[in-house]
Amino acid sequence: MSYNTEREVLMDLKKYIRDIPDFPQPGILFKDITPLLQNPDAFNRVIDNFRKYYSERSVDAIVAIEARGFLFGAALAYSLRKPLIPVRKRGKLPFMTHVVTYSLEYGSDAVEIHKDGIGLGQRVVIVDDVLATGGTVAATSRLVKTAGGVVDSLAVVIELMSLMGRTQLEGTEIYSIVQY
Repeated sequence: MSYNTEREVLMDLKKYIRDIPDFPQPGILFKDITPLLQNPDAFNRVIDNFRKYYSERSVDAIVAIEARGFLFGAALAYSLRKPLIPVRKRGKLPFMTHVVTYSLEYGSDAVEIHKDGIGLGQRVVIVDDVLATGGTVAATSRLVKTAGGVVDSLAVVIELMSLMGRTQLEGTEIYSIVQY
């Protein structure tokens, strides 16, 4: 597939992402990926794109962020035959965990990872559906480093450029499929 044809396919994915104003609170424009998930061709395009990008890289595991990051992270881990390591909200993992708190565009939260989830020096790709302000991914990066891992890069379906999440992730390679 040529660059232009591939770019057209990627731009076509925007029609499977709908805007939900004032969700989860007033002033937030939520990017809903449900239509993309309901369309097997659109979902496959996303996963195929991630797989092509990461198949030539030396990564040891996929770290997926709750909840929608699980959808893409699991499919990518399966297609690359790599371990899947979940990052969840506080109190959701049953074993010993590392915990990091962080700020969201509409509040604060905490994420955790099992202490034995990542081996010393393991190179990981962090996967999430959206890069907004970068708080969740920055917290996840800190979790990976605390566990002894190395963040190879970040893979996201949607990047909200106006929220400048990249500024919190300087030095981290970011692969985003759709930008707004």
